[in-house]
Amino acid sequence: MGLVVQKFGGTSLATLEGRERVADIVCRTVAQGYDVVVVVSAIGRYPDAYSTDGLLKLVEGYAEWQDLREKDLLMSCGEVISAVVMAHLLRSKGCKAAALTGGQAGVTTTRDHCDAHITRVDTDRIRRHLMRQEIVVVAGFQGVTEDGEVTTLGRGGSDTTAAALGVALKADRIEVYTDVNGIMTADPRLVKSATTVSCLSYREVCEMAEMGARVIHPRAVEIAMEGGLPIVIRSTFSDDEGTQVGAVPGTPGVVEIGSDRVVTSIAHIANLAQVRVVAEGDKPLPARELFRSLANVGVSVDLINLSPHDASFTIRSAEAEKASAALRDLGLNFVVEDGFAKVSAVGAGMRGVPGVMAAIVEALTDAGIRIYQTADSHTSISCLVRMEDMEAAAVALHDRFRLSK
Repeated sequence: MGLVVQKFGGTSLATLEGRERVADIVCRTVAQGYDVVVVVSAIGRYPDAYSTDGLLKLVEGYAEWQDLREKDLLMSCGEVISAVVMAHLLRSKGCKAAALTGGQAGVTTTRDHCDAHITRVDTDRIRRHLMRQEIVVVAGFQGVTEDGEVTTLGRGGSDTTAAALGVALKADRIEVYTDVNGIMTADPRLVKSATTVSCLSYREVCEMAEMGARVIHPRAVEIAMEGGLPIVIRSTFSDDEGTQVGAVPGTPGVVEIGSDRVVTSIAHIANLAQVRVVAEGDKPLPARELFRSLANVGVSVDLINLSPHDASFTIRSAEAEKASAALRDLGLNFVVEDGFAKVSAVGAGMRGVPGVMAAIVEALTDAGIRIYQTADSHTSISCLVRMEDMEAAAVALHDRFRLSK
């Protein structure tokens, strides 16, 4: 008998109809002869009462968090509620089920509260439930430290839980259910002609997630890639086949799925600020101190252009004030300008192919869009544009690489 790990996001669980649909999917998979481990996120999104942000609102306004251990205790409750609700619903439909917290499911993490990393998974308890032919419903996004403290895994943590359990249990595949039909060639809210991509490599999906696509967290994809475990991303509310990632289900030894397109998708990240720093006179820029200072106050930088006498990079707009204070403390000449977005073309097929950057620049220039910075990797090229040009830039690149075809 095979085993499938199925992860359901908060939007899938937000309504009774959605939860009924989830239960039907799980019971149908069991009827097909599979053991099933279900990983659930917190129910809905704010203002839903049991969403993670909804729980945090219970203490908002009292004071800044001083005890992250207790913040983790509060945030972990949403997924526990989801697990119990879903286990109860599955039993009402005649399927045997058991709900477990992340810790009870054997997920051990580092002590980094609110952003812990999984260090090991002990599958003994899950396997005992599976031996009793029970569906195991696990609260995602959480685990425990070696000494039993509850931790949470940061953004996308339920994806990470599902991937870690899938690899540890040697599952046939991981199925990630969401409110879209799979991974699309662009955000359909920006690009109306966006279509679902049927197959992608692990590296392409990692890059897309890093560049702003929010269907699955890159940490989860990396875990699955290391284990050679296929991922299927599909909609809870549709019978479409979705997107297969990384390995062909039922085909041992075939891991990567190559694309026949140079570019497979367009991703974007909104609400960025550009920082430009210039050294005094002929003095070299103290780059070491500059970036260490930003790291010490928790500011992440991107699109970095560094030379001996100046630097340009981007940060999230919400961190502009914190970054400015750190740079002022160093006595540096700098300008922080808000109102930018990053638009990226992603595709494993662009490696070693001449003319991709030329095509991107031509498409944006023809659309009257100014490029302020660029960055590239083997599988992506990113451009910094004005926020008001973000949608037009995504459409222009999507059209240029004929992704709706």
